[in-house]
Amino acid sequence: MRYVEFRDAIEDELLPNRAGLTWAELKERLNLPYRQPCPEWVKRMEEEIGLSRARGTGRAYVWRIRQEDSDE
Repeated sequence: MRYVEFRDAIEDELLPNRAGLTWAELKERLNLPYRQPCPEWVKRMEEEIGLSRARGTGRAYVWRIRQEDSDE
């Protein structure tokens, strides 16, 4: 899997899930072949698609795409 395919899959899965998902959830849902995410790719996604990761419950981090909130 190339970086662009990985990035697009993560983005497509996170955009409709505003509450975010953990790496384990992403890995399972997308059937990703990686045990853990590549730190360089995560850094690039932070810059390119607005990926953010915040401490969730336990040791897990919740991955989210920062979305511009419009005045709804």
